Amino acid sequence: MTDDATAQKAITLLIVDDHPVVRDGLRGMFESAPGFRVLGEASNGVDAVAQAAALDPDVILMDLRMPGGGGVEAIARLTRRSARAKVLVLTTYDTDSDTLPAIEAGATGYLLKDAPRDELFTAVRAAAEGRTVLSPAVASRLVSAVRSPQAPGNEPLSAREREVLALVAKGTSNREIARVLFISEATVKTHLTHLYAKLGVKDRAAAVAVAYDRGILG
Repeated sequence: MTDDATAQKAITLLIVDDHPVVRDGLRGMFESAPGFRVLGEASNGVDAVAQAAALDPDVILMDLRMPGGGGVEAIARLTRRSARAKVLVLTTYDTDSDTLPAIEAGATGYLLKDAPRDELFTAVRAAAEGRTVLSPAVASRLVSAVRSPQAPGNEPLSAREREVLALVAKGTSNREIARVLFISEATVKTHLTHLYAKLGVKDRAAAVAVAYDRGILG
């Protein structure tokens, strides 16, 4: 395979962190590994949104707490703009006040900065494919947060709801789900509303997390 072909297949990255040392470390790590290409860096959320529009990366590694524009706001803006890039949060914070807003804003995954090198590489590859990536500690918090005494039990999902959920877990949009299953987007939304209610959740990421926890998704 030629170098040009390898470069074309590489997962492209935008690194967002307010610490230059962290950005340099991540850039060096990914540039020394095959299959990745760092397109640029940003030091805050505002710059990250602008860089994402200009560079169109596959994956954005996003810190959360940054002067001049935080990560959650940036994720929400990218989601509103239907940015192609998948956002993988990489931070030192795993509290509910950080985790839940980031996931609800549209982050594809959430990892802590102490994640091993290979785990980070695997997470970026998964995020690039649209799969939800959560560190074990974050997944546990998310599942706990969406559970409540009033939450439904293990009410079974219909076959169609399982199909929709499986596609959601792959990062598939409502429009794409409708096309794959030959149904309307309105019907997709109806199925999502029903499976959210059965799982006791409010959004796509929480639905995926609970489904994995219950063994609905394997």
